[in-house]
Amino acid sequence: MASFPVINMQKLNGEERAATMDQIRDACENWGFFEILNHGIPLDFMDTVERLTKEHYKKCMEQRFKELVTSKALEGLQAEVTDMDWESTFHLRHLPQSNIAQVPDLSDEYRKVMKEFALKLEKLAEELLDLLCENLGLEKGYLKKAFYGAKGPTFGTKVANYPPCPTPDKIKGLRAHTDAGGIILLLQDAQVSGLQLLKDGEWVDVPPLRHSIVINLGDQLEVITNGKYKSVEHRVLAQTDGARMSIASFYNPGSDAVIYPAPALLEKEAEDEKKNVYPKFVFEDYMQLYAGLKFQAKEPRFEAMKARETTAPIATA
Repeated sequence: MASFPVINMQKLNGEERAATMDQIRDACENWGFFEILNHGIPLDFMDTVERLTKEHYKKCMEQRFKELVTSKALEGLQAEVTDMDWESTFHLRHLPQSNIAQVPDLSDEYRKVMKEFALKLEKLAEELLDLLCENLGLEKGYLKKAFYGAKGPTFGTKVANYPPCPTPDKIKGLRAHTDAGGIILLLQDAQVSGLQLLKDGEWVDVPPLRHSIVINLGDQLEVITNGKYKSVEHRVLAQTDGARMSIASFYNPGSDAVIYPAPALLEKEAEDEKKNVYPKFVFEDYMQLYAGLKFQAKEPRFEAMKARETTAPIATA
């Protein structure tokens, strides 16, 4: 199997641009995941984000997780647990409106740094969407515009820690799923592995790489590209040694954005009449469906949205 795609973004500025764009295209078509280096976010700043996240877990969340493990009797599991995950998390919302000021227990420094990190990631997400547009033959800004609802896109961060687990064969750090949204940018632990994606029927490790950002594509990009790019199932394995940090930021459509395959891409496929056309829907409706079916296959979700579309067509402005 080909090795996991790692892309040096610096090469987009020189004579290796075409080859690098090709790497991105191949990663989007065949992996749904890739890792980027030299992405423009200062390395010392990333180190600060990591340090403050780990300090916050130790100070505010570690004891709570231990109490949860005790209350749910998860210490000496004999049977497999399939309805919960071995993770400790909190969520930050950035767009359309930030909630960072309201999230309890964060130090002033951590709030300030995470706010700044979100701005850098938002800019990077939009740059990446434009690179995808270029590879797809869509006009610059098409994907950003497709994600725009009345108040712009939705953007938020899930901060997770995966503590050492005594029975990793009985419980997952995070069960297998595809991501519902648009484009996901992950700062993961550089030492402790655990993230895997499903490729050609096999689970493949996403290698921990210091100062990289892992990118993966969500269900909405699969719909907009009419399946040319795919969201890919992934999971986190629990580990007996070491706590794994994960900061995943989700650049998603606005809740009222209407999502549908890009007409320009459908025109290109017109000669292949058998090609299945993905549904058209309001993003919030998809999210409501996803909430109950996250850990199940995505195809029935698309089919359910298609069935709704035929009974209640959506008008686009």
